Amino acid sequence: MNEQSVLNYIEHNKEAFINISHQIHDRPELGNEEYFASSLLSKALYDEGFTIERDIAGHETGFIATFESELDGPVIAFLAEYDALPGIGHACGHNIIGTASVLAGISLRTYVETHGGTIKVFGTPAEEGGINGSAKASYVKAGLFSDCDVALMIHPGHESYRTVPTLAVDVFEVEFFGKTAHASENAHNGVNALDAMISFFNGIAQLRQHIRKSDKVHGVILDGGKSANIIPDYTKARFYTRATTRKALDALTDKVERVAEGAAITAGATYALNHIQNGVNEFIPNDLLDDLFERHACKHNEIILHDDFGFGSTDTGNVSHIIPTIHPHIKIGPSNLVGHTVEFKDAARSAHGDHALIQGAKIMATMAIELIDNPDELQAIKNLHSVLKGRIYEHE
Repeated sequence: MNEQSVLNYIEHNKEAFINISHQIHDRPELGNEEYFASSLLSKALYDEGFTIERDIAGHETGFIATFESELDGPVIAFLAEYDALPGIGHACGHNIIGTASVLAGISLRTYVETHGGTIKVFGTPAEEGGINGSAKASYVKAGLFSDCDVALMIHPGHESYRTVPTLAVDVFEVEFFGKTAHASENAHNGVNALDAMISFFNGIAQLRQHIRKSDKVHGVILDGGKSANIIPDYTKARFYTRATTRKALDALTDKVERVAEGAAITAGATYALNHIQNGVNEFIPNDLLDDLFERHACKHNEIILHDDFGFGSTDTGNVSHIIPTIHPHIKIGPSNLVGHTVEFKDAARSAHGDHALIQGAKIMATMAIELIDNPDELQAIKNLHSVLKGRIYEHE
């Protein structure tokens, strides 16, 4: 078994996996509700001899698929996402991400049998967040990556490019509790939870002048009261805070909570701040691992651009705090394509998107082969990760 045999497997089976991607795209499921996608992807792995664990770390639609050689070798993890966005479907291309990772993992099965190593495909629900969202963070807390050497995935994009920095993010809800009263007859007996909420939003607006330029605070009111002639006794908002590091984010989120506390005091109300999903950490890019990605992407005729593509957030960042991880992008459409739009959704089921799926699987598979065959290179990547992680945590 050699590299060309692995590539031949991907090429010979590409239509079946493109069909899987299309099926997932046609049946979009929100985070932690991806029963169809999880079943479809895990069955493909099971049918090729992988052992399957389900219901992972509190995520019913999560799975871990493992194929272990009898020969020693590294443990290569592939990260599979498959949740969709509310109202718009697969406008982030997770149908491509999950299917490409599964195809790459399966294509290596015979290779590790003869060359050593273990392949693990992690089915990770709810990357887009939501209630109990960001499953990778749950997996990290449960220690599920502790036996892995490296984690690979590729995300669809408007261009092909290396891993870029991401922001740590917290998602939480702020509730204010007051006392209802008639807004005209006895308003003086009420405690206005909407006043508290408005004070909170005004406080956040003032706070923005005193935070780092890279810090982000944004939110919406989910419940502002029921009737204009009733003093609202309850209001609720959902907020995101983002920062370049987890340490900076913890400080920012604490400031936001102090604003909520002050708003409650001003209105005579009480408040609660509850995190609704796992906290997401910033990404730790590993240049040696991204060099490997770029080399193999170019080998498969992908054009890699180097530019500042802005900041987003992903729970893959949590994995990067544990083991060397990549989160590069692969082009699926025109250069003006923007994620989380109808145009991106369409591109994720286009001929270009299908081509990117197969390209992504080939790139990750040949990367894994090099890591299996070159233990010194893998060790250098792991050594760099230890240095980078140490720099982040040394002042914690």
